[in-house]
Amino acid sequence: MIKRLRRRFVLIAAVSVFVVELVVVGLINVINIGQMNKREQDLMQILCENEGEFPDFMHKEQKTIKPDNRYGDVSLTETSAAEAPPPAPENDKYHSRFNEETRYQTRYFYVRYNSAMQPVKVNTGHIAAVSSEQALEYAENVSAEGKTSGFQENYRYVVTDTADGGVMYIFLDCRDDIRTRNNFILVSAAISLGGWLLVCVLIIVCSRFAVRPFIENYERQRTFITDAGHEIKTPLAIISANTEVIEMISEPSEWTQSIKNQIERLNGLIADMLKLARMDGDKVKLTFVDFDLTDAFIDIAMPFRTLAENKGLTLEVDAEEGIHMNGDEGSIRQIVSILTENAVKYCDKGGSIKATLQKTQSGRHIIVQVENDCKEPPEHPERLFERFYRADSSRARDEGEKRTGYGIGLSVAKATVEAHKGKIDCKAADGRIAFRARFRA
Repeated sequence: MIKRLRRRFVLIAAVSVFVVELVVVGLINVINIGQMNKREQDLMQILCENEGEFPDFMHKEQKTIKPDNRYGDVSLTETSAAEAPPPAPENDKYHSRFNEETRYQTRYFYVRYNSAMQPVKVNTGHIAAVSSEQALEYAENVSAEGKTSGFQENYRYVVTDTADGGVMYIFLDCRDDIRTRNNFILVSAAISLGGWLLVCVLIIVCSRFAVRPFIENYERQRTFITDAGHEIKTPLAIISANTEVIEMISEPSEWTQSIKNQIERLNGLIADMLKLARMDGDKVKLTFVDFDLTDAFIDIAMPFRTLAENKGLTLEVDAEEGIHMNGDEGSIRQIVSILTENAVKYCDKGGSIKATLQKTQSGRHIIVQVENDCKEPPEHPERLFERFYRADSSRARDEGEKRTGYGIGLSVAKATVEAHKGKIDCKAADGRIAFRARFRA
């Protein structure tokens, strides 16, 4: 149990960190890609608005060189800003993102068609990787696709109408942006993965300190249960011996028989508690061997038929032939005994019980199921596996009948099933309650 607790702690912490890193890295990449796409779209918009050319975004004070006659060298004289042409007012909205160097940094080309869809201008002066023939080929491919924007290889394109009724195909070279984007994704993913692995190592190292208070508290409880169990065995043995002496001196009576029954119940309770404590502490060594589960199931379930008939119940045992299982045979037999005895003990008066053993359709799992009539099922059937839990509404007795059991048998069954890497559950529907254990075939 302690190992399972530590593994669960590490798993939950590692998954939580992974999800956080995935969200953070994902958001960073989404924002980065969005900014790149926005910049490319703005560049395309500028080219569309200015028929494939970049306007002047801003003008600085220009400097010219004039000879200095006095010193025989040169000096700089500045031209006033008033002499420079004003920037185009319609492009003010791009000043914050672009500058006068943008036209020289942007690689693009365009093909212009007239109203008769004949090419009238091909401009490849702003790119070296594409010839005029290739530019026309790119434009024809876009025209055949019938789209107005998208990508052709490494080029983002847009189709826009011209003032003379023609069409212009503008292509923007995005290979640097694509390379930068891919590299950023790879680097961020590698860094986040490395950070996550480092955090996982730290979590594994620190997990023993995180669960240490629980382990210490649990060890004290387990030690108490073990010591108390052994201490109780001594007075029970003395009471049992004294009862036998009383029966030897005088004839056995219902009182001495009741004492012996209670001693037997307490001995069973102590045995179950000690077994649970050992299983929780991972100290129970199960011997896994291949055995005939069908024979074991019938051998354990069939004897309960007599007990059921004595209580006015019917018990049907249905076991698929030839089912073998790799597990601890004694523990599996105990599971079948606990589930069948539980059904006989708490079945409605005059009801029926059915114990079945079968494989799933895929043949990968084995199902052990015991169901019985239960007109008043518990509100939370899964709580029946809790230790010492009793659902009185579903386990009502006839008045005057004494209860047997302490609500620990199903806990033992659950622990045993989990030790075999299986699952057990309880479901109630249509006036019946069913306990089902699922094992790997």
